[in-house]
Order: sequence, then structure tokens, then C-alpha cells
Amino acid sequence: MNRLQRLTLLAALTALPLAQSVSAQEAEGQSPAPDATLSEDAAPADLSAEEAAPAFEIRDGYDVDIAEYQWTHRPVVVFADSPADPRYQEQIDELLQDIPALMTRDVVVFVDTDPKARSALRKKLRPRGFMLVLLGKDGGVKLRKPLPWSVRELSRTIDKMPMRQREIEARREG
Repeated sequence: MNRLQRLTLLAALTALPLAQSVSAQEAEGQSPAPDATLSEDAAPADLSAEEAAPAFEIRDGYDVDIAEYQWTHRPVVVFADSPADPRYQEQIDELLQDIPALMTRDVVVFVDTDPKARSALRKKLRPRGFMLVLLGKDGGVKLRKPLPWSVRELSRTIDKMPMRQREIEARREG
């Protein structure tokens, strides 16, 4: 299992409620942890994790069509020349620090650490070395940074966007 797969698994597991983790353990024949209890409003055991709660993923950006995410998500693309780049590793660690904040803002993360692959994302966004790119729901580039950014900094940038302001207002009213 490579580093990206481990991080994606970690991110998915941290996004699951405790009750679902316990249900999964019971389904596999394992006994749940002694301090884990199921509440009456817990998700039924027959629901899959995807149906009960959306999982946060860090996805490969090599063959992604970014247009699929237009108007539904805010893509964050992390480029590096190698997965061993310390800035890349720091950025991934930063993104995993506050997964709920990213999910609230409809962020989906793509990574591209192979310049030789000449992916569509690389052709469109033209990174040099490490680069963090934030795209808006409209598909436009909202931010480019040559250094890792924290989820707090990303959240502040997203929260200033007009579409995000409308989302916040709609949530308050509804």
C-alpha cells in the first residue's frame, strides 16, 4: 500500500462516525472496542459507509476531468515533481488536519506527483515544481501557492468567495 492509499484510507476512516466503525467491526466478526457503544439513532448495519456519510478522499489527478466537479465541488490540486517532495508531504499532512472543514466547503483534493505523465490538470494549470491550486465551483483558478497552506488559510480564502457567502446565508435561513 503506497503513501497516497494509506492517507486516503486514513482520511476515509476519520470521516466515519464511531457507530459505523462499530457496525463494520461486528460485520467482520470482531468485537467492538469496550468504550464504543451504539446509540439508538446510529445508522443501520446494512447501510454502506458511502450511503451513511460521504468520505473525504485524496484522489489521483492523472486522469480526472475537472469539468465533472464544476458547480458541485471546489477542487484543490496539489502538484509536486515527486511524492517524496517535503512540501508535498507537508501539504497532505496539513489537509488531513481538518477534514470536516474541507467537507463543509465541498472541497475535493487531487494530487499529481508525476510531471512525465503530462496529465490534463498539468496541461491546464501549468505548475512548476510544488504548487497548490484552489479552483472555485465555477471552475476558475482562485488561488495558486508555491508553498503548503493550512486548512485554516484555505477555509478563509473559500469563505470570502461570493458563492460560499451565498451558501452560508442559505444555510442560516434554512
